[in-house]
Amino acid sequence: MDREFLTDLFSDFGPVTIRPMFSGFGISVDGVNFALALRAGLYFRADEETIPQFEAEGSKPFQYQTRAKTVVVNSYWQLPARLFDDTEELSQWARAALGAAQRAAAKKRPRAKKAKAPAKKAAPAKTIAKKRAGKKIVKKKSPRKMSSS
Repeated sequence: MDREFLTDLFSDFGPVTIRPMFSGFGISVDGVNFALALRAGLYFRADEETIPQFEAEGSKPFQYQTRAKTVVVNSYWQLPARLFDDTEELSQWARAALGAAQRAAAKKRPRAKKAKAPAKKAAPAKTIAKKRAGKKIVKKKSPRKMSSS
């Protein structure tokens, strides 16, 4: 799938941003990524509200293989192949995927940061080293020699 094909595919949906991602493209609206176009196919964002729709079509979640195991990503599901010929229905699925992505983003919103405590003044390195050794060494001043003229 190339960029031009994806632009045409989403024409009924509306303007989308298509950016290179992994081995394909990420598809987003207003900074919210809702689809992945990869070598293996087109995957839409899904959640507990939309997964039953994908399951009813016989779709599977995105997965990839590592050296040790197969990783299943339940948040992205493969778009049914029949929708590639029906851009009007595809746009309905895209709206549902965008909704799922927006719900996921709302759950992830960062909480307000706690106020930081004022920074402590750093102690000189020599003082720290002396304290670590368990000894406090006090240097005595040597008396000044008077110079004779």
